[in-house]
Amino acid sequence: MNSHSAVTAPPGPDDLQYIQYGPEKEAKYLGAIRDLIAKDLSEPYSIYVYRYFLYQWGDLCYMTANAAGELIGVVVCKLETHRGGPLRGYIAMLAVQKEHRGKGIATKLVCMAIDAMIAKDADEIALETEIDNIASIKLYERLGFLRTKRLHRYYLNGNTAFRLVLYLKEGTALKPTAPLYADDQMAAQYM
Repeated sequence: MNSHSAVTAPPGPDDLQYIQYGPEKEAKYLGAIRDLIAKDLSEPYSIYVYRYFLYQWGDLCYMTANAAGELIGVVVCKLETHRGGPLRGYIAMLAVQKEHRGKGIATKLVCMAIDAMIAKDADEIALETEIDNIASIKLYERLGFLRTKRLHRYYLNGNTAFRLVLYLKEGTALKPTAPLYADDQMAAQYM
């Protein structure tokens, strides 16, 4: 049972569409996703990075389009076992066009992604954000994410990041994140 009580995203403007990514949407949206993220994030991602996420976890990626069908927001995520431990969701990229910020779009996209990962039985959700990205940090902390680590010079541009984690199940933070070796398993039996 999940101990996370999701924060309800604000409704946002009525003329927006929220769309779950799927392979059939690649031709229409992949270029727009790349362009939007390239404007906002400090990391230069190749087409292979986008395909890595979108081909395997497209169902965990959500987009916002305006009435004209123009992409104005996106969240790109994945979900996999973290180093032999918890099932970890990961928010890799989040971007909203500058003129559409402050309207609850990013919050709604993140909430949709969180709900999708909860439905797939995620134990936790993690992400990194630059320490000077106050709006992003506030958004995630409002949703229950905790700062767990400071990552010095994490980004290619030399900026430092915070790792933030949302624990969805009690005891997740205590789960080991590396498999025990055979000798450790034997030793554990005698302790």
